[in-house]
Amino acid sequence: MQEGESAGPPATAGTREGDGGGVVPSAPPLPSSPPGTPARPQPGCRPRLVFHTQLAHGSHTGSIHSFTNVKELYAKIAEVFHIPASQILFCTLNSHKVDMQKLLGGQIGLEDFIFAHVRGETKEVEINKTEEALGLTITDNGAGYAFIKRIKEGSTIDRVKTVCVGDHIEAINECSIVGCRHYEVAKMLKELPRGAPFTLRLVEPKKAFDMIGQRTKAPKSSEGKITSGRETLRLRSQGDATVQEVPNEFEDRAVKTVDDLLESYMGIRDLELAATIVEAGKDKKSPDDFAQALDSVLGDFAFPDVLLLDVWSAIGDVKSG
Repeated sequence: MQEGESAGPPATAGTREGDGGGVVPSAPPLPSSPPGTPARPQPGCRPRLVFHTQLAHGSHTGSIHSFTNVKELYAKIAEVFHIPASQILFCTLNSHKVDMQKLLGGQIGLEDFIFAHVRGETKEVEINKTEEALGLTITDNGAGYAFIKRIKEGSTIDRVKTVCVGDHIEAINECSIVGCRHYEVAKMLKELPRGAPFTLRLVEPKKAFDMIGQRTKAPKSSEGKITSGRETLRLRSQGDATVQEVPNEFEDRAVKTVDDLLESYMGIRDLELAATIVEAGKDKKSPDDFAQALDSVLGDFAFPDVLLLDVWSAIGDVKSG
């Protein structure tokens, strides 16, 4: 976030411009503040938002500011720790562990501490697709890396113990998927032929000593934003970030419900995407209006009609309590 700028040049002390273009006397200046009094922010200026950050596997504490989206956030973190931004897989809030409940999504509480998880070991895993669904939930970091957010207990992937929550999916059958969105990766995995083996190239987050040996399964529910203040910084894929109030109870419940539906229909979880869908639908009067609004902001997703109807119904149910 950048500090606001003055709308024009400063006025000369003790003068003001008259209608005729000359300089006429003005009221005397107010007495100066006593020594030690904090300076008041100038009207129209916004305070610079500063966040503290560390590398999740261990580092000194750095400070970052002046970012408006996830890519800029990663660039700022990379600059602090003198690493390429491409090394960062994802970030968690207020925990250095690979905890998907604390994954940084579209919002950051103004007092949240950001932990960056960077690339660790690369591994290749061969998997035999014995069932239609692999049992994976995919998300992405907003900067080109898709990774595993959940593994369903008893599923095909659950039986492959080298695959873990937090692993970045770098390639499928030697075909790089870097730069693909989570819904594209989920579609590729779903379309793999049943009964045929395939290979995943995975990159696990670099682990601190106390995390070595953990597989880290995310709980099935209760995922949400981690905030410690009454305001959050809302990051947007398009446009500037904004400071806004923590979502009210309706918005919070609606976002979690829509996030569950995204997983059921598309095999993805994305709280920022769910929040955008709720924003598009909360003031609409009909499913058609909702579909048009959603298409204008998220047309690339090509949501199935049955998902849109279920989302519309779920938003209505939350509104009615």
